[in-house]
Amino acid sequence: MPKDNSIKSVLIIGSGPIIIGQACEFDYSGSQGARSLREEGIEVTLINSNPATIMTDEVTADNIYLKPLTKKSIIEILEKHDIDAVLPTLGGQTALNLAIECDKAGVWKKYNVRMLGVDVAAIDTTENRELFRLKMMELGVGVCDGETATSFLQGKEIAQKIGFPLVIRSSFTLGGLGGSIVKDPAEFDNALKDGLHSSPIHEVLIEQSILGWKEYELEILRDNIGNVIVICSVENFDPMGVHTGDSITVAPAQTLPDTVYQEMRNLAIRMIKGIGNFAGGCNVQFAVNPENDDIIGIEINPRVSRSSALASKATGYPIAKIAAKLAIGYNLHELKNQITKTTSAYFEPSLDYVIVKIPRWNFDKFPGSDRRLGFSMKSVGEAMGIGRNFQEALQKACQSLEIKRNGLGADGKELRKQDELLYSLENPSWNRLFHIYDAFKLGIPFKTIQKLTKIDKWFLEQIEELLVLEKEVEKFTIDSIPKELMMEVKQKGYADRQIAHLVRCLESEVYKKRHEMGIKRVYKLVDTCAAEFEAHTPYYYSTFQEENESVESGKKKVIILGSGPNRIGQGIEFDYSCVHGVLAAKECGYETIMINCNPETVSTDFDTADKLYFEPVFWEHIYDIILHEKPEGVIVQLGGQTALKLAEKLNRYGIKIIGTSYEALDLAEDRGSFSKLLADNDIPYPKFTVVEDADNALEMSKDIGFPMLVRPSYVLGGQGMKIVINERELEEHVVDVLRDIPGNKVLLDHFLDGAIEAEADAICDGEDVYIIGVMQHVEPAGIHSGDSYAVLPPYNLGDFVLTQIETYTKKIALALETKGLINIQFAIKNDIVYIIEANPRASRTVPFICKAYQEPYVNYATKVMLGEKKVKDFNFNPTRKGYAIKEPVFSFNKFPNVNKELGPEMKSTGESIYFIDDLMDDYFLKIVSERNLYLSR
Repeated sequence: MPKDNSIKSVLIIGSGPIIIGQACEFDYSGSQGARSLREEGIEVTLINSNPATIMTDEVTADNIYLKPLTKKSIIEILEKHDIDAVLPTLGGQTALNLAIECDKAGVWKKYNVRMLGVDVAAIDTTENRELFRLKMMELGVGVCDGETATSFLQGKEIAQKIGFPLVIRSSFTLGGLGGSIVKDPAEFDNALKDGLHSSPIHEVLIEQSILGWKEYELEILRDNIGNVIVICSVENFDPMGVHTGDSITVAPAQTLPDTVYQEMRNLAIRMIKGIGNFAGGCNVQFAVNPENDDIIGIEINPRVSRSSALASKATGYPIAKIAAKLAIGYNLHELKNQITKTTSAYFEPSLDYVIVKIPRWNFDKFPGSDRRLGFSMKSVGEAMGIGRNFQEALQKACQSLEIKRNGLGADGKELRKQDELLYSLENPSWNRLFHIYDAFKLGIPFKTIQKLTKIDKWFLEQIEELLVLEKEVEKFTIDSIPKELMMEVKQKGYADRQIAHLVRCLESEVYKKRHEMGIKRVYKLVDTCAAEFEAHTPYYYSTFQEENESVESGKKKVIILGSGPNRIGQGIEFDYSCVHGVLAAKECGYETIMINCNPETVSTDFDTADKLYFEPVFWEHIYDIILHEKPEGVIVQLGGQTALKLAEKLNRYGIKIIGTSYEALDLAEDRGSFSKLLADNDIPYPKFTVVEDADNALEMSKDIGFPMLVRPSYVLGGQGMKIVINERELEEHVVDVLRDIPGNKVLLDHFLDGAIEAEADAICDGEDVYIIGVMQHVEPAGIHSGDSYAVLPPYNLGDFVLTQIETYTKKIALALETKGLINIQFAIKNDIVYIIEANPRASRTVPFICKAYQEPYVNYATKVMLGEKKVKDFNFNPTRKGYAIKEPVFSFNKFPNVNKELGPEMKSTGESIYFIDDLMDDYFLKIVSERNLYLSR
C-alpha cells in the first residue's frame, strides 16, 4: 500500500527537556522523522519545550511550538491548525503518555485527529505490566512469575507469594523509574512505595528475580501489512539486573547461538504482531537462561527508543526516517535503503564490524548517591566505539568516555585492593568494566570473576586476552617491538598512549615507530550490507587493515569537532551548535567533516555532514583524520570543553584553528593573564589569586577575604567549585580538588555575596561586536548558571547596569580578538558590574537565545569564524516579544538520598523554555518568590 494521501498535516510530539532516561536520542529521532514526512509533502507541526534541539528549528518543521508538553498546549495547536494525524512514537515515553492522556480526554476524537504508527490499545498492552504479562502468556511467550499491584497491601501479599529476591517494575515509566531489585525483605516497603508513586497509574509488576540471566534486545521495524525486519541484535555485556541504559551493550550479539537467535527472532515477530495496530520502529527485550537457553520476554517499547538511535548508528539504517514513512501508510518493500540508494528498505542489515556502547555517569555531581547500578537508569550519556572486533570497539569506546583514561588498562591507574575489587565485581557501578581488568591483573581467578559478575565467559576471556597481550608487549622496548606485535596491539584498539605506557616511552615515539613500520589507520564504510553493495553515504570508522575506503576529495574542507558523550554541564546544546556549524560551512562551499562518538545525536546522523567519522574525540584519532583529509582548519568552539581542550595540541602541531586563536582561548582560561587584560581595560573583577597547594591558599586568603569561591581551571559545569567561609573549609576543599585533578591550578575568588548574576552572548569578527542576548539569573550569585532560572531580556537591571554589561562585553570580545562566539558571565553588586569569566566559544545559552529571538546565530557565527562574513554583513532582526524564561530540569528522582540544594557546581540535566507576556505572570512571580530557596555552598 503506498502513502495515505489523505494525510496532509501531521503533529509530532517531542520528548521535552533532557532527563536521565530520555536524552537527545529523541531529538535525533524527531528531527529525522520530521524531515522524512516533509519529503512526502506533508506539513509538519511540532511541539517540544526543549530549546536546545534541532527538531525545534525551522530547518526541521513547518510550524514549531516551544510550549510545555501538556494537553492544554495540544488543544491550542489543534485550534490553530487543521491537523490530520498525530505521530507520538518519536518523542519517547513523554510523547506516548501525553498522546494517551489526550485520547482519554477525547481530544483527538473532538478534533478528528488520527493516531499514526500505533494505537492506544497497543500502547496499553505494552506499557501496562499486567496487560503485557497476560498477552505474552496468550501468545505462548515465556514471562517471569509475577502479579501486578495497585496498592501497598496488594504488593505485600504478592511479595509473600513470590519470595525474595524479587523485582519491582513500574507501569508507564521511563528509564526504569520506580524499578528495583529487592534482595532483602527489609528494603521491600520503601521500594514498593517508590514504585507505586513513580507510575502515573500507580501500578507495579512484582515478579520473580532472574538476576544473572543474559539480556538481549532486538531492534525491529514493522509495516502496515505485517512485514517485519530485525535491524539489529544487541547484547548486554552486563547480565539481567542492570538497566539496559546503564549496561555496556554490543551489536551484533556476540554469544548468541544461531538456534537461540532464530527462536528469539520468531518470538519477537509473534509479540509485535500480537500487540495490536502498530507500524514503525520497536524495541523488544529478552532474557535468556545461561544454563538451558530458556527465553523470557521482558518488555516491548512500541516506539523508537534509546536503543533505536544506537541501532541506527550501529547499522547505518535510519530507523526513525523509515518508521515515519511506515506510519503514513508505506510498506517496507515500497521504500529504498537510504544508504545504498539502490536496494530495498525491506532487508536486514549485515555488519562486518562490532560496536560497543559504554554509558557515561556523573555520580561525582551527587555526593552521597547510591552508585550501585540496578533497574533504574542512572547514566547521563553514552559513547560508542566501532571496530573490526570486540576488543578494538571496546578500547575505542573507553577512549571516548573522557574520564581521564586512555582506554581499558595500560595506563597505571589500576585498583590493587582485593577486597574493593571483589565488592565491585558483585555490586556493579560505573567502573566495573575497569575493575574486571584490574581483577585479572591482580590474579583473581577467572572462576571467581565470573561467579561474582555473572558476565558471559566469552566477554571475560576477551578482557583476559588483553592482559596476556600486554605482558607480551612489556617484554620489548620501542626499538625492539616486532612489527607483527605492534600490528596486533593496534588491531585490538590500543591507543599509542597505552602502548607507550607498556614499552616505557613517549606517545609520539610510538606514533613515529608505527608509521615507520607502515602501520597506519585506514577508514571503512558503515554501509548496512557488509560491503556487498555500493554505499552512497560517507559514514566511516577507523581500523588497522590494508584497504582504505575513505577517499580524500581534494576539495576545500573543514573539520568540526563534536562534544562527545552527554554529561552534566555539556549536553545537547553543544550538539545543536555543531550541527548548525556544519550547515553554515556547507552554505559557504566547504566540504564538512564531523568527528564525534555520541550515538544519540543529530551530528552523528549520516546525512548531516558531508563526511562523518564515528571516532573518539581523542587526539590520536583526530590527528590521523586531519592528516588524511588535509582540511583548511578545525572548528573547536562549537563542541564544548571536549573540543576546546584539544586546541593546545592542534596549535602545537601547526594545525589551523578556525575562528578565535588558541592564544585567546588559553588567555581566557588563564585567570592571571585574563585579569591583567581586564585591568588594562578598566573592567572590574572580584579579587582573586591562583594557588597550587593548600599552604599557599591559606596564605593568600588573608588578602582576598571570605567568603571565597574555590574552583579548578579548565573544567566545565562548575566541576569542583565550592563556596567556602573559613580557613578549615578552604584547606579541605583545595586538598580535595588537587587530589581529584592532580597538577591543576586552583582559583580563589572573593565571593560577592548577595550579588545578581547575568550573562551575555555575542558574535565578534575581531572588529565589530553584536550582542545576541543578555540574560538575567533569577537566583542570587552562587548557583551555577546552568542550574539557575534565567530571563531574556533582563527583567530588572537598570540602564546604568546594562550599559556596563554591553560596554564590557564589547571590550573583552575585541581584546581577546574573538572570531566567532563569546559568552561572558557577570556579577552585579551595588550597581557595579564585575566579570566572573569569559568563554570564547558557543555556550549552553546560545541555542536558547536563537529560539527565543528566532535568529540563526550559530550559522552567522560560523560564517564569521570562516572569514566568509563580517558582523556588519548580517541584518540582525530579533523577534522581541515579552520574556523567555530558561527553566532548569533536574533528575534528582534517580538519587533519592542526595542533598537537593544547589551551589556553584552544576547538577541539572536539561532545560526547557517558557514564554511570558509580562512580569506580572503568575509563573514568573512564583519563581522569583522562591529565588533563595535552594542556595547552598
